[in-house]
Amino acid sequence: MDTPTETRFDAIVIGASLGGVQAISQILSSLPRTLNVSILIVLHSGPSSPRLLDAIFSSHTSMKVGYAVEGEEIKKEHIYIAPPDRHLEVRFPGVIHLSAEPKVKHSRPAADRLFQTTVSVYGSRTLGVVLTGGDGDGTNGAKAINAAGGAVIVQDPGDALAPDMPRHVLGDDHPDYCVPLEKIGPLIADLAM
Repeated sequence: MDTPTETRFDAIVIGASLGGVQAISQILSSLPRTLNVSILIVLHSGPSSPRLLDAIFSSHTSMKVGYAVEGEEIKKEHIYIAPPDRHLEVRFPGVIHLSAEPKVKHSRPAADRLFQTTVSVYGSRTLGVVLTGGDGDGTNGAKAINAAGGAVIVQDPGDALAPDMPRHVLGDDHPDYCVPLEKIGPLIADLAM
């Protein structure tokens, strides 16, 4: 049996809004079959959104994909999706917490909550990814990841269906990478392997 290789990161956190389903699907399709990290995803959605993202994303990866469940232990090679109308948060020592706290920048779930709580547990072993979206969510979370010594990838705003989320991060901080969507998956693989 193969022993999983040590990686630089324990958790990859992804935030997206408008255009995010296609962007995340493309990234997952370009990742290696095995990646010894946990992936947590916030995609802005309304309270009555149908729970279809797990089925959509499962068709693009061999990793186990599902909606996050309160109290669930976060495992490597698993993908956790924020359920509609709940903030996806990480609590010590690495368990899921679903919160009904107020919206952040008009969103629940919000990337900022995911990013900030994940980095509070995993510190510099957190990799943040900010994708297409129409507001400033993810900016404060990206700053927290950078401040802790983690790394942040931002989709090139010129390449995004909705450029505001990436543009806000670029305008407020200095992320480690700003690349077109097609390069994000390979870059994640390079950084995480």
